Amino acid sequence: MKLSVIIVNYNVKYFLEQALLSVRRAGRNIPSEVWVVDNNSVDDSVAMVREKFPEVKVIANQGNPGFSIANNQAIRQASGEYILLLNPDTVVEEDTFEKCIAFMDKHPDAGGLGVRMIDGSGGFLPESKRGFPTPWVAFAKTFGLSRLFPSSPVFNHYHLGYLDENETHEVEVLAGAFMWLRHTVLDEIGLLDEAFFMYGEDIDLSYRIVKAGYKNYYFPATTIIHYKGESTKKGSLNYVRTFYNAMIIFAQKHLGKQAGLFVLMLHFAIYLRALLTVVSNFFKKAYLPLLDGLLIYTGLYFLSDFWASYHFKDPNYYDEVILYFNFPLYILIWLLTVYFSGGYDNGFGLRRLVRGLMVGTVILAAVYGFLDLEYRPSRALILLGAAWALVSTATLRFLLHFMRYGNFELGRSPQQNLVIVGDKKESERVQYLLMQAQVSKNLIGTVSPEAIINDTEYLSPLRQLDEVVQIYKINELIFCSKDISSQDIMYWMNELGPSLDYKIVPEDSLSIIGSSSKNTAGELYTIDIRFRLAEPTNRRNKRLLDIGLAIWLILSFPIQLLFIKKPAGLLQNSLQVLIGKKTWVGYIQVKNQLEKLPALQQGVLSPLSILNIENLSDRTIQRINLLYAKDYQLQRDLDIIWKAYRYLGQ
Repeated sequence: MKLSVIIVNYNVKYFLEQALLSVRRAGRNIPSEVWVVDNNSVDDSVAMVREKFPEVKVIANQGNPGFSIANNQAIRQASGEYILLLNPDTVVEEDTFEKCIAFMDKHPDAGGLGVRMIDGSGGFLPESKRGFPTPWVAFAKTFGLSRLFPSSPVFNHYHLGYLDENETHEVEVLAGAFMWLRHTVLDEIGLLDEAFFMYGEDIDLSYRIVKAGYKNYYFPATTIIHYKGESTKKGSLNYVRTFYNAMIIFAQKHLGKQAGLFVLMLHFAIYLRALLTVVSNFFKKAYLPLLDGLLIYTGLYFLSDFWASYHFKDPNYYDEVILYFNFPLYILIWLLTVYFSGGYDNGFGLRRLVRGLMVGTVILAAVYGFLDLEYRPSRALILLGAAWALVSTATLRFLLHFMRYGNFELGRSPQQNLVIVGDKKESERVQYLLMQAQVSKNLIGTVSPEAIINDTEYLSPLRQLDEVVQIYKINELIFCSKDISSQDIMYWMNELGPSLDYKIVPEDSLSIIGSSSKNTAGELYTIDIRFRLAEPTNRRNKRLLDIGLAIWLILSFPIQLLFIKKPAGLLQNSLQVLIGKKTWVGYIQVKNQLEKLPALQQGVLSPLSILNIENLSDRTIQRINLLYAKDYQLQRDLDIIWKAYRYLGQ
């Protein structure tokens, strides 16, 4: 056996399917075997592999032991002269394996090999070639010096930015997404260190290869696509913690006396990156409400001066209390009602904005009468402020829309021009998938995979794809992998550049996969599972129910003593729900809970609360959770709360 390909999968069925199709093509002329180690996925990954890829050997774990342990499970059983550790969110070229084997056969000093990797937009991934993370290298990366001086051997040794990406080089670290390893070397130095759950195991193994006297090579004669971010979102705190903790393990294991300083730096980096991540994520979500609030406050400030001078003939008529009490109160109510009206959902819809401001104004008018006299400056300010809020926030949305799309057609995103590259039959299948997935695109037509065409139904042959993109101002290309080779797909991604969105539809698949950035997870159009719980309206309604019920239970606590089994727990649960630590109805807690379900706080109750069933398997529980998220309705929560009301204090 010449080659053993090992893929560790966790809930990325669609990407795994595409990866296996490319592996099948690349291994046609090579004595090889393919292993898939599944870490307890509940998206039917295992069933898909067994049905569509019967030649693949499957190890189905009952839990998620991590990347290193899962790979080692297959390596111990693999019989190939070479071992390839491959991510499930990758696509290899048809001759990738042949080229790698030829190189390794000619270089007996090579212990490992990495290849040129591009992201879903065709951009080169710098982690294709890396250096060891010494304290200085880590410092330069953490504090951004490597970005400021990307071609410097001093400041960017981590990504070896001074080495040409199109030339073969000896490197220090192989990327875990594609690690081509000599089996005899693994027998000599040992397998992946199972202390690493995810991240760092590739650096550790690369270090041990070099330490044993072998070389690691970067080999750009073949290219693979690596869709980023499927296992752990790079913008998440979980990624920051997992990555830097892996670096700490590496430092303590290999750096000896330098480890103490390095670990101290890494701890600092964890907190710094965590802070930056929190701040960045906050502003991504809150920038529009913050701008709205600033605009409204500025307008109210000048309106109060105007009304005091014009109506009351006294510029000092209003007390300063309106600046730090009334105005913030008005703004808070307006922003909350706009939020709950859907005004901060995706897009800049005016209808939801106007509805929210009108509701907020009505609430303000009602609240006004309950305030003490010193906090009731003037109803006119509320009405003038509401008018200003509407005009200013609407204008802001028009400007933001213009900056993004170049027009003032608010509420309408520019139509994306789409071209499908494939034969007629596959093109029709893709169009059906797009229709079923409710994806709205302006389909320009189909480009033939052939070099010459006689059929007028095609826009052009493949060799003129660049002209089609330019003439018709194409925004997105969908390649049919049944008709277009991976090499051709990657060639055109590189040729046309990152300004387009690229997607690939695997043969006989119900998904269309792609990614427009190296920092974002792969995207897919699929007619499969859509989670109603992930929809902004349903999440907002669920939160409103949580808050409303919590307030009611606290205010009526003496009455609840007659109905609730554990009254003390009821108060605690109500407070935790109010601050967002819990939700009244959540998922059933299970040891290996799904990361792929929409995020939800721990539930006081669950769908299991109204079922008199015990000893359910983890698999069954996960299926119940899946159905709850997929078919979520507010009425479902109300039904669970009503039937399990006495357990709200548990």
